[in-house]
Amino acid sequence: MSATVEKETRKRYLDLIEATVSNSIYGESGIERKIHAFWQRLRHPLLTKRGVFGWPPRAHTMLRAERLKNIRMLVEAVIEKGIPGDLIETGVWRGGACIYMRAILAAHGQSERKVVVADSFEGLPPPDGKKYPADKRDKLSTFDELAVSLDDVKRNFAAYGLLDSQVQFAKGFFKDTLGKLDNERFALIRLDGDMYESTMDALTALYDKVSPGGYVIVDDYGGITACRKAVHDFLDQRGLAPKIHKVDVSAVWWEKEDRDRAARA
Repeated sequence: MSATVEKETRKRYLDLIEATVSNSIYGESGIERKIHAFWQRLRHPLLTKRGVFGWPPRAHTMLRAERLKNIRMLVEAVIEKGIPGDLIETGVWRGGACIYMRAILAAHGQSERKVVVADSFEGLPPPDGKKYPADKRDKLSTFDELAVSLDDVKRNFAAYGLLDSQVQFAKGFFKDTLGKLDNERFALIRLDGDMYESTMDALTALYDKVSPGGYVIVDDYGGITACRKAVHDFLDQRGLAPKIHKVDVSAVWWEKEDRDRAARA
């Protein structure tokens, strides 16, 4: 197979995985969306007074195309540049983003790196308003839709033929699990924990393990004030000012430099 054909085949495979994890290949059912919206309003009348959360009924990820393409761009950059380390997402929901990461590694013949799938698999933790005032009003822990079991996520990986020894699961709240991971280095960390506590716990446990030239993605930076505050509190505590790039209105990423002191965007 020529290099050109191999490259095109890889692209087509990853395009198909991207369309499948987001369910854009079939599209979400309008009827199912209405049913989900009805039950969400019924269970959370006050929290959904201004509108329901539009979480997809069937897709394996909530991520829009821009965020999935950002994952692909950065994982492929890690591979091309030879940045050492594994990949991790903290807060995985149904596992779609991690499935996509594993597919990218498979498409590029990467057999040494692992994808770490870190989640409570029981939903978000109740807010500790005394310790983390920024989370005081957070109610995401009350939404059962965000609690996807470990078995369900494993089944989703298996459906793509991607549940193998290169997938590592870390079950539990981040404060209890991330600091105990035995992975020596990470080439990319993707944080999707929504809350101040979850974001700070992930950065505290993982940032020093990110290889120079590796990448940090924060999914909720532009959409949740508590998450953005945790990012800047952490960076300010370290005296760091990386150049932060926007993915879309919410997600951002930056490269970890040797000194990590580039001017903040």
